Amino acid sequence: MLNKISAKNRGIIFIISEAFFFALMSTFIRLSGDLPVMQKSFFRNFVAVIVTAAVLIKKRENPIPSKKAITPLLVRSIAGTMGILCNFYAVDHLALADATMLNKLSPFFVIIFSFIILYEKVSFPQIVAVFIAFAGSLFIIKPGMNSAVFASTLGLCGSMTAGLAYTMVRLCNKRGAKGTQIVFFFSCFSCLFSLPYLIFAYHQMTLRQVMFLILAGCSATGGQFSLTEAYSSAPAKEISIYDYSQVIFASIIGFFLFNDIPDIWSVVGYIVICGASAVMFIYNNKSTE
Repeated sequence: MLNKISAKNRGIIFIISEAFFFALMSTFIRLSGDLPVMQKSFFRNFVAVIVTAAVLIKKRENPIPSKKAITPLLVRSIAGTMGILCNFYAVDHLALADATMLNKLSPFFVIIFSFIILYEKVSFPQIVAVFIAFAGSLFIIKPGMNSAVFASTLGLCGSMTAGLAYTMVRLCNKRGAKGTQIVFFFSCFSCLFSLPYLIFAYHQMTLRQVMFLILAGCSATGGQFSLTEAYSSAPAKEISIYDYSQVIFASIIGFFLFNDIPDIWSVVGYIVICGASAVMFIYNNKSTE
C-alpha cells in the first residue's frame, strides 16, 4: 500500500512513525521506574542488538564495516551512548515534553559539527536559526529558576552528543558503512559500555520493570528503522520538520500518564525552537529550488 504513494508522503509517514516510536520509548523508560540510567540503556540497546543481528543474518550482510569506517563509528558510538544516558536522565527528571524538546535540538548541533568535522558550508540563516534555537532552550532550562536545571542541562548535553553522533553517521556512510552495520556496531558498543556497571552494581528489577524496558527497546528499534526508511524515501529538507510531532505525542502521553503540564516558559521555548526549525525547513527547500 505504501508503494502506491509518493516518495515524499512515504517519508512523512515514516518520520511521524519514528516520532511516535521514540515518544513511546521515552514513556516506557520513565514507566520502568527508579532504575540507574546505565541499566536502562543496556536493555534499550540489547533489544536493538538482537533485531539488527537478525536483519544482518537474513540479508547475509557482513556485520563488520570497512577499516576506514571504524574510527568514525567508534566516535559515533561513544557520542550516541552519552546522548542516550543524558536523555534518559532528563526523561526521568523532567516533564516528558521538556525532555523531548531539548533532545530535538540535535539537528542544530549537526549544523555546527558538520561545519567543524565535515567542512560543510554554513549559511547566515542557519547561524541565526542555531542561535534562536539555543535561546529557546533557555526558556525550557530556566537557569536559576527551578531545581531541574541539572536535568535540563544534561538534556541539552544529550542533544549535543546526539548531534555529534548523527554527524559521524554521515561520515560513516561516506566511508562505506551501511545503515544496519552502524546500528549494530553502536548497539553492541552501548551494551558493552553498560555491562560492567550491570555486573557490579545491578539493581534488582520486578517483572513489570523488565517488561517496560523490553518495550522501550522494541520502540527504540522501531523508531530507528522508521527513521532509516524515512530518510531513504525522501530528502531531509522535505520531511525533517515533521519529526517535531514527537513533542506533540510526548505532551499528550505526559499529560494523561504523568500529569505533566509544561509551564508558560517551556511553552515559549517550544514555540521558539519549532519556529527556528520551521525557518530552517523553509530555507533549505527554497535554497534548492
